[in-house]
Amino acid sequence: MTNAPVDLTDPASSESPTQSGEPGRGLRWLLAVGGAIGFLAAFVLTVERYKLLVDPNYDPTCSINTVLSCGSVMTKPQAAIFGFPNPLLGIAGFAIVTTIGVVLLTGARLPRWFWLGLQGGVTAAAVLIHWLIYQSIYSIGALCPYCMVVWAVTVPMFWYVSLYNLRGTAVARSIGRYHAVVLAAWALFLTGIIVTRFAVGN
Repeated sequence: MTNAPVDLTDPASSESPTQSGEPGRGLRWLLAVGGAIGFLAAFVLTVERYKLLVDPNYDPTCSINTVLSCGSVMTKPQAAIFGFPNPLLGIAGFAIVTTIGVVLLTGARLPRWFWLGLQGGVTAAAVLIHWLIYQSIYSIGALCPYCMVVWAVTVPMFWYVSLYNLRGTAVARSIGRYHAVVLAAWALFLTGIIVTRFAVGN
């Protein structure tokens, strides 16, 4: 008796992939719900940024203390790397991802080129948020709670879209069984550097 391979199209399933190669329910829900959560976080950040522009003395709702402080992050150049507030990118990007997830939940089948385009988008998003993570921790010295929500949904979407697009390859077969371990390791690593920087370093 052999163990069935992990379904790389469905992060919530241990069943073997479908013959059609279509994404499983886990990935579809991840894109729909994760995209909606990311959209909401980006939208709230945009509203908070607008209020801060109107009233420089406004205290954002996500400014809790000297470490968890959206206000400290919003006013830095890193918060507008393309000349406009970064959350606007999130509003656009997460709206697209949410729409894709909802479309997939209806049973629609998307062409290969569409998945490759999505791969490009989530990869760019993953690179950007890791640059922002580094800037927040080591340059700005403050963390934005809503930004952290964006981090928490972007990485899983990048990871599982990548596994889906790599399905059937030796790379995917070798790491697919440990898909959750990789995410847990990322979360633990990020938690470790945050604790080291703000709890131990101060």
